Amino acid sequence: MKRIFPLLCSLLLSGCASVPEGVATVEGFDLARYLGTWHEIARLDHSFERGLVSVTAEYSLRTDGGVKVLNRGFDQAKNKWKEAEGRAYFTGSPSSGRLKVSFFRPFYGGYNIVELDKEAYSYSLVAGPDRSYLWILGRSPELPPAVLERLLARAQELGFDTSKLIYPGVKK
Repeated sequence: MKRIFPLLCSLLLSGCASVPEGVATVEGFDLARYLGTWHEIARLDHSFERGLVSVTAEYSLRTDGGVKVLNRGFDQAKNKWKEAEGRAYFTGSPSSGRLKVSFFRPFYGGYNIVELDKEAYSYSLVAGPDRSYLWILGRSPELPPAVLERLLARAQELGFDTSKLIYPGVKK
């Protein structure tokens, strides 16, 4: 039993960093261009960001070759900022937008870039390990309506329930 439990845990955890079935990540990805601050335009609801507005993610290089992830959002109910720091690593080729990210080591989840503005790196559509996690990110707090509509259509095409997206802009 002592040998089986670690094996089962590693099999379960490796599945958490996967890509949803039928979803492909972008190719020709350039991490150097992706680094910096991204604003959360929309997301599917999940407990670790529930109630947060003005959410950003800042990506920078780590000395071990990974990516430092700093997520920040304002909790209106508590009237204070919340931050979470994590780390991400490529799960395959660095030219593919497929990474695993952890905020609670040793647990990793999939960070899968499925749509990206390859010219300006101004927007990104990111899926988690399954269709219950989805983010639309932009370099600024708002995207042009036509771009947002195209990303929503792409997410629907990939089987995500876009009717459940939350738009965490500043609420007054």
